[in-house]
Order: sequence, then structure tokens, then C-alpha cells
Amino acid sequence: MQQGPRPNFNRGGRNPNFRREQQQEHRTNRMIRVPEVRLVGENIEVGVYRTDEALRMAEEQGLDLVEISPNAAPPVCRIIDYNKFLYEKKKKEKEMKANAHKSEVKEIRFTPNTDDHDFDFKAKHAEKFLKDGNKVKTYVQFKGRAIMFKERGELILLKFAERLAEVGALEGMPTMEGKRMIAIFAPKSAKKKPGGPKESKEDRPAREDRPQQPREPRPAAAPAPENKPE
Repeated sequence: MQQGPRPNFNRGGRNPNFRREQQQEHRTNRMIRVPEVRLVGENIEVGVYRTDEALRMAEEQGLDLVEISPNAAPPVCRIIDYNKFLYEKKKKEKEMKANAHKSEVKEIRFTPNTDDHDFDFKAKHAEKFLKDGNKVKTYVQFKGRAIMFKERGELILLKFAERLAEVGALEGMPTMEGKRMIAIFAPKSAKKKPGGPKESKEDRPAREDRPQQPREPRPAAAPAPENKPE
């Protein structure tokens, strides 16, 4: 007896919304398969509705039924424009990311035998890190018998602190941690120069506007004597 073709379960049993559900952050509209939901938001009466009734309400308003709290009993939904909701959410996250700078700790490594060229190269990197608002963790790595030259490592770190004095402040004297001598620098905040702006010539009052001292009246001259006829 010949058997018919075996059914292709991979094709016939695939859920067309499966990939979409995996990509979306929230379940929307027909993806919501629970019997009832709790509706919240504007222009509706808050309460528990059958899911098909909630879908009908969303369709009448030309909006989407969006599941915002799937773990509640029953799940909480809103009737909103889902694309507009996602756009505003991404815009807000982008603004928050741009306004909130996350300070990091950048590491710079030296050895007891670091030459001047390498020192200057790393100093320029440290200056940039500090100007960007990051901390700088600088350390001198000692290997093998080089641990005997701790003084050389301390001199390198103090010289580095002198180089970065304008943009970074040394949080403490260099300390040993295992085979490393460590110094941490914090960015300096910009300080305003003392003294306000000087008064310009245009801002000075004109001479006519300056108060003048009243002058004392001069004494009147004596009248000339009259010539009487003899």
C-alpha cells in the first residue's frame, strides 16, 4: 500500500506572526490572545474589557491596542498610535543619552623604562580623556626584578601629574597594588577668571552728565563817582 506525501509541518504549522512578535517590543492588536485586558489611558473608561471589544474600540479610533504590562492579571493595554509611540520613545532615549554623559575610567600603562616619546604620547591621550570628563587611572607595571625600582615608577607618576596639572587633579599619592604603582586623576572643572569686565569708554558718563559744583557769585563792582559842577 502506497503512502501519500508526508505533510510539511514546517510550512503548514508556521505562525505568520511569530517573527513579528519576536521583533516587536510589545504585543499589539491580534497578537494579544488573552480573553480579557485592562484598558487604561485617555478617551476611554478605565476598566476590564473582553479583548475583542478592546480591539473594536481601537479600530473605531483608528489606533492600536498595545499591551504595556503583560505580567499583570489581566494584562494592561492602551489604545494608542503604536508607531508614534515608538518614535517618541526612541527620540526621548536619544535625547537622554546625549544629555547624560557617562563618565568612564580610562587606563594608561607605563613601565619603569618608559622613554620621553612614549611619555608625551600617553600624556596627550590622558589630556583628551580628562577634557572629555573621564577619569584616568595611570599605573606603572613592574615585572620580575624591576620591582626594586619603585622610586623610578613614583617619579614617572608625579611627573605625569605635573604634566596634567591644568586639566586633571591627582586624587592621592601613588600607591602600590601588587606589582603595580597606581595614581588616579580626576578632571578639573573649568574655573572662571576673577574680576569682572572692565568699564569701556562708551559706558562712562559724559562730562555734561557729571554733576558740577556751583560757583560762588562774584562781588558786584562799586559804582563810579559822579562829577558834580562847581
